[in-house]
Amino acid sequence: MNWRRVIALFSTLPAIIIGGTIFFHHVEGWSWIDSYFFTVVTLSTVGYGELVPATATGKIGTTIFIFVGLGIFAVAIQQFGAFAMRQRKEHTEWLIGKVRHAPHVHDDAQDHAANTDTRPDPPRR
Repeated sequence: MNWRRVIALFSTLPAIIIGGTIFFHHVEGWSWIDSYFFTVVTLSTVGYGELVPATATGKIGTTIFIFVGLGIFAVAIQQFGAFAMRQRKEHTEWLIGKVRHAPHVHDDAQDHAANTDTRPDPPRR
């Protein structure tokens, strides 16, 4: 696993959110909280529609933000999913190894009961 790539990817997400917040605050004149809210809602594709860019620059910036942000967001989600699947696979392999190498309890009574035909004998004529 390339940890540099993962760290770069996950540090890019906050940078995009901060960049979008600053952009919308200055271009649209929204408050910091509204700018942050719009950025997160747009990036997550929820799109409540409460805030809508009014300027041409804001609209163009939003479309660019959507394409760039969603691409990075999608890759981050994919990387997180791949990491979770790797962890699960490693845990499953560890469990299988533990089961294969576990000491077996040897009980003659259990062996006898398990290997004996417990069906009654057929009636004799």
